[in-house]
Amino acid sequence: MSTQVHAAIDEATVRQISDELEEPDWLLETRLEALAALDDVAFPDVIQTPGRTWTDLEGLDYEALVDPHSAAESKDQLGPEEAEVLPFAEAVAEHGDLIEAQFGSAVDPETNYLTALSTALFTTGTVVYVPEGVDAEEVTIRTEMNSRSLFNYTLVVAEESASVTILERQETGADIDDDRFYSGITEVVAGENSYVQFGTLQDVDETTYVYGRREASVNTYGTVDWIECNLGSRLTKSSVESHLDGNAAETKMVGAFYGHADQHFDVNARVWHNAEHTTADLVTRGVVDDDARSVYEGVQHVGSGAWDTNSYQRENTLMLSDESEADAAPKLIINNHDTEASHSATVGQVSEEDLFYMTSRGVGTGRAQNMLVEGFYVPVFEEIEVEELRTDLRDRIRERLGSGA
Repeated sequence: MSTQVHAAIDEATVRQISDELEEPDWLLETRLEALAALDDVAFPDVIQTPGRTWTDLEGLDYEALVDPHSAAESKDQLGPEEAEVLPFAEAVAEHGDLIEAQFGSAVDPETNYLTALSTALFTTGTVVYVPEGVDAEEVTIRTEMNSRSLFNYTLVVAEESASVTILERQETGADIDDDRFYSGITEVVAGENSYVQFGTLQDVDETTYVYGRREASVNTYGTVDWIECNLGSRLTKSSVESHLDGNAAETKMVGAFYGHADQHFDVNARVWHNAEHTTADLVTRGVVDDDARSVYEGVQHVGSGAWDTNSYQRENTLMLSDESEADAAPKLIINNHDTEASHSATVGQVSEEDLFYMTSRGVGTGRAQNMLVEGFYVPVFEEIEVEELRTDLRDRIRERLGSGA
């Protein structure tokens, strides 16, 4: 393929970004290889459900959306003394060998067109490095986007027997007259017997198109838990994946989204069981109101050598209006008979029986529906270890619901 993103995005642009960040040759070469791949790799897969084709990102006007020369953001990166939480450029300068060894080990820069574009053009990012045996409590990364486009890269390396809990937030700051584009790539490398919980709250304004890709490589006895919360944007294409590469590795993926107005959410969760005795649990809950649309695709892939696999998937979406749309495509791909697995998905409305029960006891209809929607998200709230994320998600849902009747 040969999609022209922008006449100014060429080798000179990539070299300028790398030079301004004072990057080593290996990272420049990685960027240039990603740039060259744009002529060959495809856009992210388009999900097809009966009668519908969802989220074809190739049709966006990238020439208007992408302007790497004016990238601007405000970023806070906070963590305990035991762990290193560094701006990407600073981490490359201080831990060059570590970054070179791990960069691209979980997320292939040439996975698709937008991953390659993000690798070539990212100007901001964070490295979280947790040394062996260190228990790092809360790490917080806040990114405020103040430009038309922004490409952000987060790399987490947790060494053997290390643990860390991370909250990453994306918001928009300065007003822009036209639409925006935000791309966030996250890769987690979890060492033997390590634990990582990575929670994200995407709450950018509703003029922004968002592409997010998060992938983890999980070693023996390691655990990576994802909390993926999407509230903002005009359109979001989000993919969260865990590769269980070591024996007895585990992952949990918890997703939440709430769409209103004409928002569009395309949420993907995938787990790759590549070793023995691995366990995965995928739980997603979403709400769509007004003219909002959502589609969910969940994939559990069990490799031929993945003996004694346990893998479970559940997705539920509530539609609060007749004009909203929702669809789901859960999938099992099993290549080993020694597997216990299940998958389910439901799309429906608030229970009339539950509403009748509450209104018959004096609760107003609007208030009753709001209470039921809040209760619908409880399984997500219960999985969030970071209090700030749990509180903010609950508050934003309540704001969107309004005070009720």
